[in-house]
Amino acid sequence: MATHAPRSTVELDCLAPASPGVWQRGRTIVRRDTSLPTRSVTAYSEDRRIVVRHNLAARHLADSLVDSVTSVVTAAGGGRAEFETAMVGLVRTTVDDPHEAWATFYRNSLAELLDGTAAFAPVHRRAADLTTGSVLDLGSCFGFFPLQLALADPDRSVIATDVHRATMELLARTSRRIGVPVVTRACDAADLPFPDGMVDTVTALHLLEHVDHGTGMRVLREACRVARRRVVVAVPYEAAPELCHGHVRSFDRASLHCIGSELGVDYIVFDHHGGWLVIDVG
Repeated sequence: MATHAPRSTVELDCLAPASPGVWQRGRTIVRRDTSLPTRSVTAYSEDRRIVVRHNLAARHLADSLVDSVTSVVTAAGGGRAEFETAMVGLVRTTVDDPHEAWATFYRNSLAELLDGTAAFAPVHRRAADLTTGSVLDLGSCFGFFPLQLALADPDRSVIATDVHRATMELLARTSRRIGVPVVTRACDAADLPFPDGMVDTVTALHLLEHVDHGTGMRVLREACRVARRRVVVAVPYEAAPELCHGHVRSFDRASLHCIGSELGVDYIVFDHHGGWLVIDVG
C-alpha cells in the first residue's frame, strides 16, 4: 500500500524555535543521537512520554520515513499526535536551520517521487495522467502533487489547498525556497471559496479516508461544482482504517461505486495502487 505523510488535525508549529537537536511537543520528545547507527530511528515509552531517538543525516530526510516512523511510534504506544510530532521533530532535529530543514525534506521527497522510488510515486503519476488543464488540489498537505505538476509545466495553473493555514504557509514559503513556487489557499474542502467551474480538474488524493461519509460527500459535490471537466479521487484500500495516520474509514471497489451512484454522475472506478473514482462533469 502506498503511504505518505498524513494530514494533521492540528496546526503543527513546523517553524517554531527549538534547541538544536531537540524537539518536544505534548508528550513526545525527539532527540538527535549520533551514538546510534547511521539512519536509525528508535522510540520507547518513558514516564508517559514517547521518546524518539535518531541518527539521520540531511540526505535521509524524506517522506519515505513515514513507514518506519509509524512502526516505531506505534510499537512505543504512540498514536496520531505522537506520530505527527515525531515526523516534524525528525526534520527539525536533523538540520538546525528550520527553513533549510524543510527545504531539504521537500527536495529529497520530490526526488524520490520523480525517480519512482517513493511508494506514492505510482499514485501521483496516474493522477497527473488523469488531469487536464488547470488543477485545484484538495487536502494537499505538504503539497507534493501540486509541486510535481508545477515542476512539469511552470505555466500550468495549479492551486494547492488544505484546511490548515500553517501547512499552506509552509508549502508556499518552502516552494519558493526550492524554486518551484505554487499558489496555495487555506480552505475547507467541503466548503470551497471558489466560483462554479473555476478550474478544469479537481483532485482529491488520499483525502476521503480522513473524513466521514457525510463530509466526504460534501467534498465531492463541491469538487464537482468547481470543476469544469473532471474530478479525480484516489483512496487507499485498507482492511481497517490506519488510525495512526488519521484515517476514519476504509474503502474498496464496491464502496467507491456506491459513492458514484449517490452523487448521480457519470463516473468510472478502477484499481491502481488503491482505488480510483473519476468523474467527468463536462
